[in-house]
Amino acid sequence: MQFEAVIGLELHAQLATRTKIFSGAPTAYGAEANRQASAIDLGMPGMLPVLNERAVDYAIRLGLALNADVAGRSVFARKNYFYPDLPKGYQISQYELPVVGAGHLDIELDDGTRRRIGVTRAHLEEDAGKSLHEGFTRMTGIDLNRAGTPLLEIVSEPELRSAREAVAYMKKMHSLVRYLRICDGNMQEGSFRCDANVSVRPVGETRFGTRAELKNLNSFRFVERAINFEIERQIELIEDGGEVIQETRLFDPDRGETRSMRGKEQAHDYRYFPDPDLLPLEITPAHIDRVRDELPELPDAKSGRFQRDYGLSAYDAGVLTGSRELADYFEAVAAAAGDAKLSANWVMGELSGALNKAGLEITQSPIDATMLAGLLLRIRDETISGKIAKEVFEALWNGEGDADTVINDRGLRQVTDNAAIEAMVEEVIAANPGQLEQYRAGKTKLMGFFVGQVMRASGGKANPQQVNEILKSRLDG
Repeated sequence: MQFEAVIGLELHAQLATRTKIFSGAPTAYGAEANRQASAIDLGMPGMLPVLNERAVDYAIRLGLALNADVAGRSVFARKNYFYPDLPKGYQISQYELPVVGAGHLDIELDDGTRRRIGVTRAHLEEDAGKSLHEGFTRMTGIDLNRAGTPLLEIVSEPELRSAREAVAYMKKMHSLVRYLRICDGNMQEGSFRCDANVSVRPVGETRFGTRAELKNLNSFRFVERAINFEIERQIELIEDGGEVIQETRLFDPDRGETRSMRGKEQAHDYRYFPDPDLLPLEITPAHIDRVRDELPELPDAKSGRFQRDYGLSAYDAGVLTGSRELADYFEAVAAAAGDAKLSANWVMGELSGALNKAGLEITQSPIDATMLAGLLLRIRDETISGKIAKEVFEALWNGEGDADTVINDRGLRQVTDNAAIEAMVEEVIAANPGQLEQYRAGKTKLMGFFVGQVMRASGGKANPQQVNEILKSRLDG
């Protein structure tokens, strides 16, 4: 029997507000434990929540970017459950009436396949605290700094059919929330994390199978590994005559497998009811229009413009619009250097390679857009060759000044004087009579040998095009 996977993702984006969703406590990451725990967020007697308007605006931004319905009226509810890191015994969330309704996100796979994935909803809620296990013996520590931090939970339709599609969807949403600047997307700090609902069913079956929820996946690689393992686990279980049970599971990255955590709760287990301390959230059309006017150019639109205006391939445009900061950097380089394709090649090649090796983001690059453009201008006017440019790039990276300074200080200007190159060519030919005889006897691949010898004689500074032209003239003459 052939099976297919049915996958839906719940993505939790921590909103980039300076204060929490219902209090004025700060949201900065890394503070000493429990120094940012507000009495409001902890539900102390007499404390009343007040909604953060910036969090609402961020939710509207995402709704508009997903072509989703933004609700004119939504309601906050209490979601009741009991964990040590949830001191109130409930979480303020949204249930029946979320702020963002049905929308969609278009994804593209590595093979060029495009799919439109439905987004069921996105709702505002507060985060819980954090249980700490390391550094404690026979006890658990509780850090409530995170309690009350604003989250936007983004729920997809169960339309993903493989781990590969799930990762593509998650990456696209990750890029989108960063473009909108509503979430910093830092997965190591938990700012963007994923719960995956996974089930399998026979190919051709329309009913859903029993699903397992994989909790708190905080890297794209873990999402892919966890979903692939879970699909195989469920298929093997069914083929062996067993039944999949609805449960919550955790992924163990060291062993590469999921394991049972608890039975999966149903909505009635949480006993949702409207929060009596919060009025319904009403958003006017004028408010939505104001947020719409603040939207940046979105990734798909930017990619299309890069292809039209700069003549880039769909692949290159997709890479360069992977983040808003990278796209801005490329456009600044292209404008200053006057050559979009050359700029794209250097940004995606030499620069990205150096950043990856150093573990840096584009915003941390030691070479700013003006400096890189200065280097490309020296390639374009043939002051230096492409090979020498890599030496100059390394010097820029190490802080030795701009391109002109490095070229002058190191004496790297390209030799373009025909007479000087002709003299080097004659010396190389005279020094290699055997290779000259073989070349003229038909072994034309020796052209590369002669070019290499001339370039070595010039210290790599001779213009390669002129070297080739002059050599061919002399060797064939």
